[in-house]
Amino acid sequence: MIDAALLAKLRTYDTPTICNALEILDPARRLTGFTVKPLVCPFPTLPPIVGYAKTATHRSTHIHEFDAARQREQRIAYYEYVASQPAPSIMVMQDLDGAEVGFGAFWGEVMSAVHQGLGCLGVVTDGSIRDIDQWAAGFQALAGSIVPSHAHVHLADFGKEVRVAGMLVRSGDIVHADRHGAVTIPEALVEKAPTACDLLARKEAVILEMARAPGFTVAKLREALKKQDEIH
Repeated sequence: MIDAALLAKLRTYDTPTICNALEILDPARRLTGFTVKPLVCPFPTLPPIVGYAKTATHRSTHIHEFDAARQREQRIAYYEYVASQPAPSIMVMQDLDGAEVGFGAFWGEVMSAVHQGLGCLGVVTDGSIRDIDQWAAGFQALAGSIVPSHAHVHLADFGKEVRVAGMLVRSGDIVHADRHGAVTIPEALVEKAPTACDLLARKEAVILEMARAPGFTVAKLREALKKQDEIH
């Protein structure tokens, strides 16, 4: 498990900054590992979250094939998975309804409260959510849409590889998310990420300070770019 202090440090950066840092550490990350489709964030003022992915899939356009007893057994097993280590966690849930993705909401007042109580920090899903006013306070959400009904929504599977908004996620992956979207952080790079973020901040500060000052010119921009190249 990642040291708690490192997780806390990663939460001080927004997700675009984490993406930029990963591009420095591994240039191949420019084309993979992050959400690439727009997601709705009903709580844009919440701070970034970072945790271990718990993965699941769901459907809502047809009735659950399991009988009531087996449905309950599946749901309890799922909740045990949600509550298991490592923690804290972020739910990454894929909607399997294809062209009708988001038809019914798995997530609402009850599910946000239950998952928060079991140690989750938020959810990233290409499916839909509802009950925005009753949503668990502080529980972040990135969703494909907002709808009023849950239709025939039911859990399909959990703990397997999922793809949400173009981001491939496996159970246990480290996920960073905020109002912009989400990105996975490879375990081999997680300890290096803060240093890369801080380097980027120092480089950008040179440009921003000059650009925001009165009398900014191309000549001053050229000077700032030179100074930026000297920062390592």
